[in-house]
Amino acid sequence: MAVFKRVPSDGQKGKVSYNPGIVNGIVHLAVSEVEGVELLGGKKKGLKIYFEKNGIYADISVIVDYGYNVPEVAFKIQQTVKHNVEAMTNYKVAKVDVYVECVDQLGERTAAE
Repeated sequence: MAVFKRVPSDGQKGKVSYNPGIVNGIVHLAVSEVEGVELLGGKKKGLKIYFEKNGIYADISVIVDYGYNVPEVAFKIQQTVKHNVEAMTNYKVAKVDVYVECVDQLGERTAAE
């Protein structure tokens, strides 16, 4: 669990603790905001989050829907994850790696599930 100590301007002392599951949830929601993409194997398999000294590292495995520009979708995921995590927590995002595992032909994913 990561702990940030912060001294507010009014002099009161306190700390904010983030459960790693909170950051996982934020990343999962950020990926779900991007059109034409789905996490591989759901929330647990498609996400790996690492907390390092210089920031958060995220490995995200996705399935891209047929017809979407893969580099654009991957870049959009990186932007959205970085923005959401940094806006909602005190963490800095050091790196977001997006792994496109496959491109889904229309309807094949829903038929296989």
